[in-house]
Amino acid sequence: MRIVKPDEGEVLDIELEEDFLKRNKELAEENRLFLDRHKVRAIDVMGSIGSGKTSLIQLLTSVLGEKFKIGVVAGDLTTSIDAGRLEQKSTQAVQINTGKECHLDASLVKRALQNLDLKEVDIIFIENVGNLICPAEFPLGAHQRLVVVSVTEGPWMVVKHPYIFAQADVVAINKIDLAEAMEVSPQKLIEDVAKINPDAKSIPVSCRQNKGIREVIEALGF
Repeated sequence: MRIVKPDEGEVLDIELEEDFLKRNKELAEENRLFLDRHKVRAIDVMGSIGSGKTSLIQLLTSVLGEKFKIGVVAGDLTTSIDAGRLEQKSTQAVQINTGKECHLDASLVKRALQNLDLKEVDIIFIENVGNLICPAEFPLGAHQRLVVVSVTEGPWMVVKHPYIFAQADVVAINKIDLAEAMEVSPQKLIEDVAKINPDAKSIPVSCRQNKGIREVIEALGF
């Protein structure tokens, strides 16, 4: 398994640049053009630790893998656990270890894309670092953003983190099988998303019970 890590001093040098966000946006646009040239579609998957990002990508890959060649870029601070879970015979997987950084950036994703054989990929799922704050500010060049939030995170996760939902194309409300036990309403979370971003498509999901997966796929336009 290939693992991409920041070079020594790379993160510090970039973070000190006043125009870092502007430069990241420029690199994201370069990534998008690179993906378009190779006719590859990328989905940036964001959400908190434990929301179910990896489980959802596994299920999406299982279904979409019947028709498409799938690649995965998994972001984490130090481990390759998620990439290991996602790596299958039909999947190319690259792990990005960010060290202390709480998000992926376009520069690291650019390097990860260079480690994939894009001639053998139709769709790439980019699993961002588990965080509902930092990743929102850093576009990666993906064509869509999928945010995963679970009922086990409580009833206020959407309203407390409006920016990331304002940037979302699709929102998966995960672990609905635990909604009653947690006393959290999936419908209320859907309504909260709609108030922030009326254009986002919110889908109730249970990865454990394999519910809502095809609806997410349809919302993504596959």
